[in-house]
Amino acid sequence: MRIASVARALPEHQYAQTDICAKLQEIWADHPSIVNRLPQLHANTQVETRHLALPLEEYGKPRSFGEANDAWIKTSVDLGEKALRRALEPLGLSPQDIDAIFAVSITGVASPSLDARLANKMRFRSDIKRVPIFGLGCVAGAAGIARAVDYVRAFPDQVAVLVSVELSSLTFQAEDHSVANLISCGLFGDGAAAVVVLGEERARKMEAGGLRVRDTRSIFYHDTEDVMGWRISERGFDIVLSPAVPRIAESQVAPGLDAFLLEHGIEREEIDSWVCHPGGPKVLDGLAKGLGLGRDAVSLAWKTLAEQGNLSSTSVLMVLEETLRQGSPGEDALGMILAMGPAFCSELVLFDWSPEPVVPQCAEGSEVVAGSSR
Repeated sequence: MRIASVARALPEHQYAQTDICAKLQEIWADHPSIVNRLPQLHANTQVETRHLALPLEEYGKPRSFGEANDAWIKTSVDLGEKALRRALEPLGLSPQDIDAIFAVSITGVASPSLDARLANKMRFRSDIKRVPIFGLGCVAGAAGIARAVDYVRAFPDQVAVLVSVELSSLTFQAEDHSVANLISCGLFGDGAAAVVVLGEERARKMEAGGLRVRDTRSIFYHDTEDVMGWRISERGFDIVLSPAVPRIAESQVAPGLDAFLLEHGIEREEIDSWVCHPGGPKVLDGLAKGLGLGRDAVSLAWKTLAEQGNLSSTSVLMVLEETLRQGSPGEDALGMILAMGPAFCSELVLFDWSPEPVVPQCAEGSEVVAGSSR
């Protein structure tokens, strides 16, 4: 099974963190305690810029749950289509070549689901298999790849795609003055990404390169459901974000990961590429400490966090794109895609760089990374 292509699509509205903070101070002008502490809270996220689904001046205007969700649907379809077309193009594939689509998001709801709307807009084949996934949160980028890999393992001559769209800004709750909300409105951003996964027979026929997936693993941590997620009310999505997340990242991830690697005769020190979801500074620090990694090992996660913020399920796919662009660290190098999310849980994807993917030249510059067709 091969991860053959990764592409991103970002909203056109990009802002410096300081500008977003200033807008929020304006929204909360009647709450001086919030206004005074907001700059430091936002500085602590180490986010420098973010893309937003709407122009900054639109935030703070009265908006019902339904209106916000309508905006999510429209923007999600637009960004999802852009990301998927960009992922397909360098492989010479069209929307009609897709056999299965996995669509993940936790920042909006739709029925018909996002994948169905993309099927109509992009004219997928009528026999396409669709798997919409809601509720996995930040872990869904890695989990979506794993489920696409499961699919092409069963159907090795087929093409599966993952589309992740997260528009966290549309969940903003001005009435929520909790510390979790004050932090989240400085941490989360908006964006989309798409991944093309080829079965081994299909990759061989296409002479396509890409990351070879060796195995995947899902790990569920019991009795942690109050750590992260949403409380959904008549006003929309209220963030649940416990201070325990960094501690869990530090203490819980390594044992399960080591056991997974041991099944393949691999030790943690043999992993050359760490593709980690950038949950936030404390989460990244906790994860790195628990795994015994230096900052350089997760530098691309830090880069993505600074440039985009936390994009929930989309973030790890952004880090994957950056990892592919950086290139293989050596012959037969090993890599690990790792993300965590609500429940609490983690998802692991073990891969190697044989054969090494290449970055094609394209008009979008940094927007597409694909395996080579040789």
